[in-house]
Amino acid sequence: MMFYSSLIVPLFNKQTPLEAWELRSAIGDFWDKVWFKLDNIYVIDGSKRSSKANAYFSGFGPKKRIVLFDTLIKDLSTQELVAVLAHEIGHYKKRHTLQMLALGTIQTWVILFIFSLALAVPVVSQALGWEIQSFHLGAVAFWILFTPISMIFGMISSIFSRKNEYEADAYAKENYSGEHLSEALIKLSRNNLSNLRPHPAYEFFYYSHPTVLKRLEALK
Repeated sequence: MMFYSSLIVPLFNKQTPLEAWELRSAIGDFWDKVWFKLDNIYVIDGSKRSSKANAYFSGFGPKKRIVLFDTLIKDLSTQELVAVLAHEIGHYKKRHTLQMLALGTIQTWVILFIFSLALAVPVVSQALGWEIQSFHLGAVAFWILFTPISMIFGMISSIFSRKNEYEADAYAKENYSGEHLSEALIKLSRNNLSNLRPHPAYEFFYYSHPTVLKRLEALK
C-alpha cells in the first residue's frame, strides 16, 4: 500500500506531476485551508486503456500521494476536481486507509489460521475419505472452504468501504462544496456508465461504493 503508486503503477502507466497551474493553485488554496500538504499531485494516463475517470489516494507518511486520471481532468471543471480531491483527502483525515489496512491484516490472519487448521487437523482429511492426515487433501479442503470465507470477508469490507465513502463525501461538503462534488459525481456516473439502481442484495455483497443516487441524497 505504501509503494503501490511509486513502484507498481509505473510498470503499467505513466505518472507525471500536475502542470495545470490554475488547478494547482485551487488545490493549494484548499490544502492550506485544511492543513494538508503533499509534495506533489500526479496525473496518470488512464485513457490509454479506458475512458473511465477516477482519482485515488495511497501511501503513508512521506510516501502519500494523490493521483488523478487524465480523463478526470478532461471531464471535470476546476471546482469539481477540487471537490473530488477534498473527498480523497477526507479518506486520509478520517484514517480510512489505516482502517482498511487493519481490516485486511485481520482477514489475512484469519485465512492463514484456517489454512493451518486444514493442513494439521486429521479430521479434515478424513472428511474427504482419507484415513490419515494429508497435506494435499488439507489444501483441497481449504480451497473448498475459501469461497464462502472470502465472500463473508468481502461483504464486511464492502460495508466498511461504503461507510467510508459517505464520511469522505461529508468531509468534502463540510470543507469545500457539496454542490460541486454532486456535479462531479453525476458526470462521473454518466461517463462511467454506472448502474444507478443495482439489485439491493448484489449491492450489499459486492459494491464497495454506494450508488451515486444514494451519495447525492446523502449530500443533500
